[in-house]
Amino acid sequence: MDKIFVTTGGIGLIGAIYWFFFGKKDEAIEVSDKLTIVVEGGYKPNAIRIKKDKPVALTFIRKDANSCLEEIVFPDYKIKEYLSLNKPVTITLSPPHPKNSNFHCGMNMFQGRIETK
Repeated sequence: MDKIFVTTGGIGLIGAIYWFFFGKKDEAIEVSDKLTIVVEGGYKPNAIRIKKDKPVALTFIRKDANSCLEEIVFPDYKIKEYLSLNKPVTITLSPPHPKNSNFHCGMNMFQGRIETK
């Protein structure tokens, strides 16, 4: 009887871990032409949706002193910018936009997602 409880509990725990790391996705925020992203323990919001043929201005305000978050990289746009602490930095993404794109910190530990509609 104990083996059944342990096995059931183990399977439940594996399912919970899978859901935590792979199952939950943040809803993308609609962006018309500009958005402010707060950099504090990650990017907030970290998922945005932009229009296919419109330029977008993203303003980053870094509030976290973590050295990893000093740099923001947009590999598909070939953009790399330094983010000063508590100073807004605006990055304009010009079309054409890839269908799905990512941005991340300099060490690729903190990430964000860009969807194009």
